Amino acid sequence: MAEKAKDKTYRLHLMVCAGTGCVSNHSYEIKEALEKEIKKHGLENEVTVVPTGCNGFCERGPILVVQPGNIFYQQLAVKDVPHLVEEHFLKGRLVSKFMYTPPEEKKPVPVLNDIPFFKKQVLIALRNRGLIDPEKIDESIARDGYKALVKALTEMTPDKIITEITLSGLRGRGGAGFPTGLKWQLVRNAASSNGGGKYIVCNGDEGDPGAFMDRSILEADPHAVIEGMVIGAKAIGATAGFVYVRNEYPLAVQRLSIALDQARDYGLLGSDILGTGFDFDIQIKRGAGAFVCGEETALMASIEGRLGEPRPRPPYPAQSGLWGKPTCINNVETWANVPMIINRGAKWYAGIGTETSKGTKVFSLVGKINNTGLVEVPMGISLREIIYDIGGGIPGGKAFKAVQTGGPSGGCIPREKIDLPIDYESLTEAGSMMGSGGMVIMDQDTCMVDIARYFLSFTHEESCGKCTPCREGTKAMLDILTRITAGKGTEEDIGLLQDLALSIKDSALCGLGKTAPNPVLTTLRYFRDEYEAHIRTKKCPAHVCRQLNIYTINPETCVKVGRGCDVCRRNCASDAITGQKNEAHVIDRAKCIKCGVCFDVCNFGAVKVD
Repeated sequence: MAEKAKDKTYRLHLMVCAGTGCVSNHSYEIKEALEKEIKKHGLENEVTVVPTGCNGFCERGPILVVQPGNIFYQQLAVKDVPHLVEEHFLKGRLVSKFMYTPPEEKKPVPVLNDIPFFKKQVLIALRNRGLIDPEKIDESIARDGYKALVKALTEMTPDKIITEITLSGLRGRGGAGFPTGLKWQLVRNAASSNGGGKYIVCNGDEGDPGAFMDRSILEADPHAVIEGMVIGAKAIGATAGFVYVRNEYPLAVQRLSIALDQARDYGLLGSDILGTGFDFDIQIKRGAGAFVCGEETALMASIEGRLGEPRPRPPYPAQSGLWGKPTCINNVETWANVPMIINRGAKWYAGIGTETSKGTKVFSLVGKINNTGLVEVPMGISLREIIYDIGGGIPGGKAFKAVQTGGPSGGCIPREKIDLPIDYESLTEAGSMMGSGGMVIMDQDTCMVDIARYFLSFTHEESCGKCTPCREGTKAMLDILTRITAGKGTEEDIGLLQDLALSIKDSALCGLGKTAPNPVLTTLRYFRDEYEAHIRTKKCPAHVCRQLNIYTINPETCVKVGRGCDVCRRNCASDAITGQKNEAHVIDRAKCIKCGVCFDVCNFGAVKVD
């Protein structure tokens, strides 16, 4: 076992967010600037700088949290560092201008836990978010990392481990929500063909647009995932494990690699773990970015070195998975929950959430939302609480229109259901799904027909092409949606879309194909009037589908407010606008190609869309 670093006591710990979002916003430069200024003032023995994983409030990055005190600084720049160091860390005076001020308030909120974005969150999978350096195993251990592993390996039998997971009510966080304890029991009971071992797999192939839950967990706390996998391996009798992570996540791969090496050095992974005689090791397998490899049978084919295509089930992976051996596949978030359940008990975990959906769920909030970021909330919380209390509502005071949950295979839930509780059954009943946790918010300016077209274009592009319903069916649906958004749809198209969607749902080979029609089915269910407007009146109510728009210029506004600024004419690619400076401009509809540039560049509201 490697020798542990000697503890050193500091007056202040400066926790710099070093998740991918903040890193892209130069947080490493801020870290270097902090270290330089601290040394300049002779504070290096009193103040230390700690790079952490994603803090969650991505909208406000780069982020710095000062401990103790949980003082939250946001949107920092390198130029801000000297003033911050001198005022706060040298003179002990908080710097309010770098703090977060909620939109409806005038005074900044100094303490992280008092900020509305964080108030309603309950952290289990993200328990070490912003609190540890993910590249130092000692910091994980200091926060009870691997404590559950010691308990599982020295005090619990495999059956007892599975019983605890079963009683907790933990369900898979990667999509379908299958009971985790039941899956583990099935793999444990399965006979391995020709003898030999069983396998554990962590699915980190996070391909949904706008989703970054798994990436953030791996970046912020890779040891939680490793610990959960080792416990699961002991429970089902696995001898080897794989973390399948997409190649677009280099920082997650880097930190996971470091964590695996450290766990081996500490005797927590590899041969004879903790001297108990249990052997288990983990390898990283990097995916090439194919969306279909998030489906478990395609993922296993990719690990085996074959083309990432799904296969029919049964047999299920629990019976015949990697190389024909029983295999347990759970996603990153599921594995990260396991140590907390073993540590604190099934009863504690089952006390959070709803009757059928226990614990918490991690969501990425993106789209038309003020507070973009990563949140972990108890199951059963309402959409309203997430969107308005945590997410801060819709930018510009615009109206909330819909939220899409469950990735491109999820559904669009309308504003009428804003008080819907977030649990597996409620989302399914509404026509959507939990999925891995992506949550895309849409406002009044969103065209729901165009949204359906966008998600269908993604799933069609990512289809592996193995089965006809998905390969040809999504293409046929996409063609219809494209016609409708171009103003060429017919009354029959709505019925045809519905029939195609239901047919694909019933007959596609894998789960991704079966759920691909969900965006179409839910937009037809809740926003049929928008489809009818596109078809019957050739109008897009949200003015998004530009081929249906008619652009005009209000002459009075153009002259009196804009003074005939001529910007629209100079930017028109088709020479469809005429007029002299200080005079009213006019759009020739015969020449207009409806690109919308004139509307985009007019700063005076003179260009109108009908």
